Amino acid sequence: MDGLLARGRVATRLPARDLERARRFYAEVLGLEPVDERPGGLLYRCGGVDFVVFRSTGASPGTFTQMAFEVADIEAVVAELRARGVAFEEVDSPGFRTQDGIAEIEGNYPSKGARGERGAWFHDSEGNLLGVGELLY
Repeated sequence: MDGLLARGRVATRLPARDLERARRFYAEVLGLEPVDERPGGLLYRCGGVDFVVFRSTGASPGTFTQMAFEVADIEAVVAELRARGVAFEEVDSPGFRTQDGIAEIEGNYPSKGARGERGAWFHDSEGNLLGVGELLY
């Protein structure tokens, strides 16, 4: 099995108890429309990568990042999402603290040529914890 998964594509799946509520959130708040759908599932594509929001009786605990978007200007994205009603998580723990919803994380992603990343986190309408990140060069 060595390498078989490395040749595959990653496809994130996010649960939704109310698929229509999730559709509205992703459209009205995040500005995303599904590129395909089936009964019980919505397929989205961002930057050539797919993710699915699917109807589920289970729920995410929302305690860890389930999916994140890499952006060029995190401050602009956070400001725009706040204007659309998104509340960003505030974190204050040793070595990790957000200021106005954004944390600076030194040492993230040296393999991408970055010296770190700035990140922010919010919940979608279904309780999934999503992030936005800007690489620091």
